[in-house]
Amino acid sequence: MAFQELNSKMVQATVAPGQRLFSQRGAMLAYRGEVSFTPDLRGGRGGVMSMIGRRVANEDTPLMTVEGRGTVFFGHGGHHVQVINLAGDALYVEADRLLAFEGTLEQGTVFLGSQGGVMGMVRGQVSGQGLFTTSLRGHGSVAVMAHGGVFEVPITPGRPVRVDPQAYVAHHGDVRNKLSTALGWRDMVGRGSGEAFQLELSGSGTVFVQASEEKL
Repeated sequence: MAFQELNSKMVQATVAPGQRLFSQRGAMLAYRGEVSFTPDLRGGRGGVMSMIGRRVANEDTPLMTVEGRGTVFFGHGGHHVQVINLAGDALYVEADRLLAFEGTLEQGTVFLGSQGGVMGMVRGQVSGQGLFTTSLRGHGSVAVMAHGGVFEVPITPGRPVRVDPQAYVAHHGDVRNKLSTALGWRDMVGRGSGEAFQLELSGSGTVFVQASEEKL
């Protein structure tokens, strides 16, 4: 495991020769050893398509590639940080809440709410939510950020979980998702909270929810 939680707002990562980490730009707080930080123009292990996906999602700032030998301390904006370990499965993370991850993970870009069809896409535009999320798949660890802390909600068959899109951080497991609204079109315009829009997650897995609707 590359990441170790030092406190609720900072993680420590070990960098070794032949290995690499990727981090959000501006996430490095301090480091010791011979460590280099360079913009990643290839999109991580996801390659060019991953980079294009980030640009479609208005993520023009590249990730940083972290290499060398030493220890790096990551954090960002005083936000709560939590480490999630993957053992061959996939994690879907709201792009703005991704702090850092191991280079062993394959990165991609997924449309959040795609199973809601065209109407889901339109509702996402009206709500002002980011429609794209980052997928990370394989063996390794991920550090995610949240405002006010994170709590985990289990998703079990027959018992879907509905989350305010602004409070959504990440999810993993065999999970389907769709965007929906409980209001009519006239009431929906200008409303972006969970009372108007809901991200419904069904199947079997876990969703990570931040303890605030505030955007990062």
